[in-house]
Amino acid sequence: MVVVSDNSRQSLLPSFLYSSTPSSTKRLLCLDSDHNHHALPRSPSVTSSNGIVAARGSRFVVASPKEGGIEMFSPAFYAACTVGGLLCCGLTHTAVTPMDLVKCNMQIDPAKYKNITSGFGVLLKEQGARGLYKGWAPTLLGYSAQGAFKYGFYEYFKKYYSDIAGPEYAAKYKTLIYLAGSASAEVIADVALCPMEAVKVRVQTQPGFAKGLSDGLPKIVKSEGVAGLYKGLVPLWGRQIPYTMMKFASFETIVEMMYKYSIPTPKEQCSTSVQLGVSFVGGYIAGVFCAVVSHPADNLVSFLNNAKGATVGDAVKRLGLWVFLLVAFPFVF
Repeated sequence: MVVVSDNSRQSLLPSFLYSSTPSSTKRLLCLDSDHNHHALPRSPSVTSSNGIVAARGSRFVVASPKEGGIEMFSPAFYAACTVGGLLCCGLTHTAVTPMDLVKCNMQIDPAKYKNITSGFGVLLKEQGARGLYKGWAPTLLGYSAQGAFKYGFYEYFKKYYSDIAGPEYAAKYKTLIYLAGSASAEVIADVALCPMEAVKVRVQTQPGFAKGLSDGLPKIVKSEGVAGLYKGLVPLWGRQIPYTMMKFASFETIVEMMYKYSIPTPKEQCSTSVQLGVSFVGGYIAGVFCAVVSHPADNLVSFLNNAKGATVGDAVKRLGLWVFLLVAFPFVF
């Protein structure tokens, strides 16, 4: 029988998903305290060399490790993940606003915006260089909010589901833990993103609709009500949930494989630059996989947010099935 500490800051999860605890240690944790197979002597508090702590009454817990001086799964840890997600998603999406602008217009009007080169050419001719950053404000606010909820809640749900599963199943089915945690986090994150995504698409694809967030948001609310801001939520879930599940599960797996097969030094002994390099490579490869699973729903989100009262059937009829599935594939991110 595994005894889990009541302290939410201590978890069996880090032992299996964040560090390389020997298999013998795992077996020690599974000993029933009612039997005479005590891995450590009964004492008020005994700490072994590998970090296993024996509390009073032979209750075993694993102290949470630390990453960069922050205790794993502590309030400070979740706060750091939230701020990190806010910065990385908000800033990166805002930086690539010109690419997003071309992508959205290719999705809405593929006859006019045939490819990357002609798409940029048409936009520069009609709107000038300044027009390439149209919709930057809803992009910044929307994806900052999405990133904050996505990364913060992913770590929360990953620990939550692992504690429910228990140490044995959490280690055996860790990929399922990643998938469930990322899907749960994205459901919440997209509720925060959806209103800004609706404004962004209208501003970017409907010339003359609005200059930006300040006048675009009130126009949608006035004409369609608050519900108009959320009519793209279901297809947004259809785009973002598979995207995020693929992103986190593949990233975790790729990074784990890199440390196992490509990096001769354990992660804990690697320099910060090496760890950042591994994370960058893992994130880049995971991003490619994300594009494969998310681009059809991405087309649908753009179409529904652009046309008032539009349906999925209208999207397929207007764009054509193959165009609906394949247009702007290189731009999905």
